[in-house]
Amino acid sequence: MTSADLYPFSQAPLTRLLLGRRAFGSMGGGKAGVLIERNVMVYRRVWVAMVSGFFEPVFYLLSIGVGLGKLTGAVDGVPYAHYVAPGLLAVSAMNGAVFDATFNVFFKIKYAKIYDAMLATPLRVGDIALGDIMWAQLRGLMYSAAFLVIMLAMGLVHSWWALLALPVTVLIGFAFGAVGMAATSFMRSWQDFDMITLALMPMFLFSGAFYPLSVYNPQIRVLIEALPLYHGIDLLRALTLGRVHIGLLWDVLYLAVMALIGAAVAARRLEKLLLT
Repeated sequence: MTSADLYPFSQAPLTRLLLGRRAFGSMGGGKAGVLIERNVMVYRRVWVAMVSGFFEPVFYLLSIGVGLGKLTGAVDGVPYAHYVAPGLLAVSAMNGAVFDATFNVFFKIKYAKIYDAMLATPLRVGDIALGDIMWAQLRGLMYSAAFLVIMLAMGLVHSWWALLALPVTVLIGFAFGAVGMAATSFMRSWQDFDMITLALMPMFLFSGAFYPLSVYNPQIRVLIEALPLYHGIDLLRALTLGRVHIGLLWDVLYLAVMALIGAAVAARRLEKLLLT
């Protein structure tokens, strides 16, 4: 029996595509699936905490997308709720990944010392970093899948291209989970997490989830297009509305590079924190 049989999550296509085992070098990464199994066992007893974060985007969809949409006309050629829904789908993927890769990881490092205990086993730093990033991405995927079902039920999906929406949410979740863990490795106290909120809130409000970038002047648009959430929203809106074009490859490349850099930094920082 090989390690691939024992740890099937470590052979996931996204893992091979974005990182591969060589990305972490001597730090490991091949046993990342063990972390997935561990988290499944832990969270099955506190599943309410897992699903609670899903409701926030749904409330925004019902209140702003549907409620405010009754008072507005079409936006970018579609009813307002249809325009807002893909943006909130991207927010679901981001929220699920970020909150698991920040607050939970910080608690494991600073207080529970769970990672120190894991290093007493055959696991290495790369296994820990990749495993928990993948878990954060899976949490974002769960939120996104449930939200996408709601979009389908409400008739907010316009194209068969939406079949690719779920894989895109995986990429979004992985990218934000990786960067979230990397940022957490620099945190010294719970107060430092105000910086996470400070980064997420402007992205949530100004990345194009609620209105098109055409409302801004060109200088502001350049700044917004540099935000990672904008690229996730742009991808999902194009897929769900059937407006696919070659420029979407830039969005994919942006998020893939973000995932690579975030995962590499997270692994190096964990190595420094746990082994020195």
